[in-house]
Amino acid sequence: MDALTLFGLFAVSMMLVCYAAEERSPWFILAFAVACALGSIYGFLQGAWPFGLVEAVWAVVAARRWLMRRGAASM
Repeated sequence: MDALTLFGLFAVSMMLVCYAAEERSPWFILAFAVACALGSIYGFLQGAWPFGLVEAVWAVVAARRWLMRRGAASM
């Protein structure tokens, strides 16, 4: 297994773990957004630009959800 494959495995594994734990804390939503961004980078680096693009969109969606959740929690 090369370094790029390990990076991709790490990113996708973090996405899974953080997604499963989102209800525990808004910080897991932010961690999911970061993991999606890492997955996007992996997709672009491996040459699968559609995967990279979709993961970038998911990163933005998750970051927006985190911001909305934090705003709702502080009210």
